[in-house]
Amino acid sequence: MSTNSAPTRPRVAIVGIHIESSTFSPQLAVADDFEIRRGSEILERYSWIEETWSQAICWCPIFHARALPGGVLVRETYEGWKTEILTGLRELGEIDGLFFDIHGAMSVVGLDDAEGDLITAIREVIGADPLVGASMDLHGNVSHELFTGCDLLTCYRMAPHEDALESRRRAMRTLALRVLSGAGKPHKALVHIPILLPGEMTSTRLEPARRLYGKIPWLEAQPGVIDAAFWIGFAWADQPRCTAAVVLTGDDARLIEKLASDWAQEIWDARHEFEFVAPVASMADCLTWASTAKRPTFISDTGDNPGAGGGNDTTCALAEMLTYELVMSGDLSAIVASLHDAASVARAVEAGAGGVADFTVGGVIDARDPGPQAITARVETIANDPLGGTTAVLRVLLRDGAETGLRVIVTERRKQYSDLASFTLLGLDPTATDIVVVKIGYLEPDLFEMQRDWTMALTPGGVDQDLKRLGHEKITRPMFPFDDFEDPALTVIMG
Repeated sequence: MSTNSAPTRPRVAIVGIHIESSTFSPQLAVADDFEIRRGSEILERYSWIEETWSQAICWCPIFHARALPGGVLVRETYEGWKTEILTGLRELGEIDGLFFDIHGAMSVVGLDDAEGDLITAIREVIGADPLVGASMDLHGNVSHELFTGCDLLTCYRMAPHEDALESRRRAMRTLALRVLSGAGKPHKALVHIPILLPGEMTSTRLEPARRLYGKIPWLEAQPGVIDAAFWIGFAWADQPRCTAAVVLTGDDARLIEKLASDWAQEIWDARHEFEFVAPVASMADCLTWASTAKRPTFISDTGDNPGAGGGNDTTCALAEMLTYELVMSGDLSAIVASLHDAASVARAVEAGAGGVADFTVGGVIDARDPGPQAITARVETIANDPLGGTTAVLRVLLRDGAETGLRVIVTERRKQYSDLASFTLLGLDPTATDIVVVKIGYLEPDLFEMQRDWTMALTPGGVDQDLKRLGHEKITRPMFPFDDFEDPALTVIMG
């Protein structure tokens, strides 16, 4: 008598540490900055986990940590998480694949290639046979070690990253279908391109990034091509791996080698076309311009953007606003969003809503000039923000107690004000405000829809848009736009 048993589903592990780290930020990233998931709770990240193709896989989630972009991760925390991942993989035993759910620009104290270190250690445990797929931010970095350790590499195709979830789903689906097909490892082609630019110069809203990323559907339509990906790279880390890159994956080695070479050359040839997504100027000049701009007017305080790793408490923008007569007189209304300042939040809570107190705000985490700013303010609102923690809105007052037009948001934890809901929670309406200063680079979709005029201030900070002010020392040279040099040999590395 024979018995029929159901076929065993392929087993695919899931691990990852997801953070974008500025090595120019003085603030270290610590464990408390991360949302940590273990086991089955990791699957909550993937709304598509019940789709038919996904159900054909036995997903084996082990460990995932994700944080708002920040500084360099402390080594002890990284090593602890790395050990947990490796232990979990050893206990899991034989697997068919692994999904590496990362950002791609994590920095760890003492390491120049954190993701490369992690995937190399993972391979030592799981061996060479399992298929490894990775989903990354296009502002990640593709080192030789990461390329070697992964079989299927892909990244976002939009900046701002409106396709982040779509890209993660695509990566998981491509990995799953490849495992299920039994087709084995594909060929892959990598080209490093000596270009290092901030994301605000490479938005897919504008040329040339729009057409360079727009070529991906054509590339993937070629017979024998599985995936095509283009990484801008991460400009605010000083590491040899920081550079633009393309990776093509497929079953036709000669074809993907040629396509990767041609695409990389096209990107290099377009290097002089990249420009900022909005007009740029000093903060003082941005305020002069704002006096006659359309309302609401948005100004990006770009150098301290917590969404790219800034400390979220530099005071260049605030200091200029405190001397801006049109706002200080109350003729114009303005919001500064925001300053990470737990001490000022505690002071606001002590004063209570409606209370008046003296504050010294900002300039503690990142003490670049002009440093902490002294203000007298009325506490208008105290609220609990899911990301920012306890948050207060301070209405700045003149010495005689008269109200200015300036409101300053202070937060218990780092927080990027990138959507309308964050303002609404505090009873603020940016659409009815004359000038809104946000610590951000290019405007995320909500803010982009709200603004009627917008400029970017080239402010100092850990994610300074003026890269030459930062002082990179470890990046591979020559590098555009740091150096003037002849066309490089864009070498294709096959794997």
